[in-house]
Amino acid sequence: MTAARRVRPVASTLAEQCRPRITWQRSLPAVGVALLLGLAAAVQAAPPQGALPAEPLLLAQALNTTPPRTESFEPQVGQAGKDVVWVPTPEVVVDSMLDMAKVKAGDFVVDLGAGDGRIAIAAAKRGARALGIEYNPNMVELARRNARQAGVKNVEFRQGDIFQSDFSQADVITLYLLPTLNERLRPILLDMKPGTRVASHQFTMGEWQADQTTNLDGRQALFWIVPAKVGGEWTAQVQGEGAVRFSIEQKYQKISGEGAWGDRRGPLTEPQLSGGQISFVVNDGGGKPQRFAGTVDHNGRMSGTVTDAQGRSRPFTATRTKTGAPS
Repeated sequence: MTAARRVRPVASTLAEQCRPRITWQRSLPAVGVALLLGLAAAVQAAPPQGALPAEPLLLAQALNTTPPRTESFEPQVGQAGKDVVWVPTPEVVVDSMLDMAKVKAGDFVVDLGAGDGRIAIAAAKRGARALGIEYNPNMVELARRNARQAGVKNVEFRQGDIFQSDFSQADVITLYLLPTLNERLRPILLDMKPGTRVASHQFTMGEWQADQTTNLDGRQALFWIVPAKVGGEWTAQVQGEGAVRFSIEQKYQKISGEGAWGDRRGPLTEPQLSGGQISFVVNDGGGKPQRFAGTVDHNGRMSGTVTDAQGRSRPFTATRTKTGAPS
């Protein structure tokens, strides 16, 4: 007898066994009825692929509607994710990243690709408010479980795609992603408020050079400060002086340029940009150095003090009149 011919007796017998129970036990939930009848139909329609599994096994599978438990989930090093494989960051690297970023109470720390939650949990232990964004829902549940076990409450984990998530209000960004993903994130990070701190385990941001790098037994922790966008033409008003004009060329946190104080023109010397803090020296009309130091934002506003060689200071404000090429 062929396999196709053996199907009908099994299906018919199972269907017949189901119907009397449905007749006698009218209290059987409707979902149970549907599952049993669906099982009989599935068996009858099964393709001829040899002997059928035992009816009890099919019945058990049909009635097993319990969702998978995440409490027993344990990640495996190297397991595939959406864009990366999972490799945990060693605690010594976690501590170094948070030290470099000077994470403190009151900071809002966002960990991109949070994995088992260890970086966000460590930040929360320092008093920061922490958010971990992770694509794998099992890892999200694991991170939440780890946070409960650690006894920290100022940490949250969300399932999501980091490229579709809003983390623009963060004070600190941490990440352990591949270089290609870091470079995709780079323009998003550079649009964040000046002074935002970024710490990465192992991988760079392409041509955006790190402000600090620490080597730890073959691993690296890298750190950046998001610089203000300062490239372009500026006009400054110095108290008690006329207008001072200067131009700035920018490549990420590296700046250069020239200034014009009255009829005297010359290069900006000692230029420094760190987040929203800027300083440089311009020679005045008499050739004497005048140090500008202050704050600057993405929107073309700068203010601070000008200090001469004798240490006398006066305030200045500056506005950008022409935006330079983006870095």
